[in-house]
Amino acid sequence: MASHPRPTSPHLQIYKPQLTSATSIFHRLTGVGLAIGTLVLVYWLIAAAMGNEAFDMAETIVGSVIGRILLFLWSLAFFYHLLNGIRHLAWDAGFGFELPAAYRSGYAVIIGTVVLTLLAWVLGYMARGAF
Repeated sequence: MASHPRPTSPHLQIYKPQLTSATSIFHRLTGVGLAIGTLVLVYWLIAAAMGNEAFDMAETIVGSVIGRILLFLWSLAFFYHLLNGIRHLAWDAGFGFELPAAYRSGYAVIIGTVVLTLLAWVLGYMARGAF
């Protein structure tokens, strides 16, 4: 049987990275990160239901430097996924498919993510009286 060369589909090593491809990849990654972060939230809630000793342990873990960094990254993923999801809803409605509009909305998602994450953390620390 003769072997015919099969056409290959372009892959990530062929394409030049673009904002639209990066936002798509990050949307998927933040979805995975949110799922993992939700498991930590469930652990925290179960610890709260189990009593003071379990809750204190959970608070120690989540309140550590590493825990706060992970919580910051989780909130960053949350706001990114939220804003990019709204962007996808606009696309589903038929808006923003033109390349300049896609780039504007991509940059808006990135800027909005940073602003909302920092705002949430500043307000959270202000509510605790840390500022």
